[in-house]
Amino acid sequence: HAQWPLKPRERVLSRGWVTVLFTVACFGVMLLPLRFSANLSWLFREVPGIPDRMRVAAAAGFQAVEVAFPYENDPGELARLSKALGLQMVLINTPPGNPEKAEMGLGALPGRQADFRSGLELAVKYSKELGCKRIHIMAGRVPADTVRAAVHNEMEHTFIENLKYAADFLSKEGITGLVEPINNRISDPRYFLNTPHQAADILQKVGHPNLKLQMDVFHWQIMDGNLTQNIKTYFPFIDHIQIAQVPSRNEPDSPGEVNYLYIFSLLEELGYKGFIGCEYAPNGDTVGGLGWLRSYWKNHKGNDA
Repeated sequence: HAQWPLKPRERVLSRGWVTVLFTVACFGVMLLPLRFSANLSWLFREVPGIPDRMRVAAAAGFQAVEVAFPYENDPGELARLSKALGLQMVLINTPPGNPEKAEMGLGALPGRQADFRSGLELAVKYSKELGCKRIHIMAGRVPADTVRAAVHNEMEHTFIENLKYAADFLSKEGITGLVEPINNRISDPRYFLNTPHQAADILQKVGHPNLKLQMDVFHWQIMDGNLTQNIKTYFPFIDHIQIAQVPSRNEPDSPGEVNYLYIFSLLEELGYKGFIGCEYAPNGDTVGGLGWLRSYWKNHKGNDA
């Protein structure tokens, strides 16, 4: 039996990329390793099409993948290929809307509720075929001919109502809905949902346990920084994470503002059990830039990716 009070946990950080050994006084166990997924909208663009990218991702050692918009592919074919390759599809997005209007999601767009529901139904169809348990519900952009402050309240109300509908619908299908803040300083100046604080506030207003937060470290760092406290504060809401270096949006071990050795250690300590999507633009060949991940896997031998 453990003796109380327990001794403080002892952490040993090696000189390697992310070797984190943890001794817990009462259990003596190692922290669970993090699980990574290849974002096929960003990685392996040396080859055309999602199916071929799935093949090279599996060959590179990934056991999980995610893709923003799989809708040009037959879901049954993708499902069969995933099974054959031993891949798990862990995330897709709702459809972006009308590409001719440069739409990037419909969740917060007033007057587009019917289109939003149709897109959600399509995303659920794909998710069920693929065995995917998470859908990113895209908020969308502030219309180009409007001022953000003037339409904020109406767009927030629309987003909340659509999220309530989506949460109920998705819960019946065993799928979790996610919202993701996207920075409006570099990536998308007109995107409606921009900060973790805004996203958490909206989730609390919706008040449904089937809606969670998608944390893209790249966007959070650009908009707010303060990563340690923000991760700890919003950790109960976080169900998916994505990574890229800042400001280059290249590999996480490339030069930049974010110390991913520390971030990975923090997530391990917090007991993060979801996936971490590699959503970055490789500096060159995708496989050649995976040295940081191979080091992580090597330091966690015997554990899944």
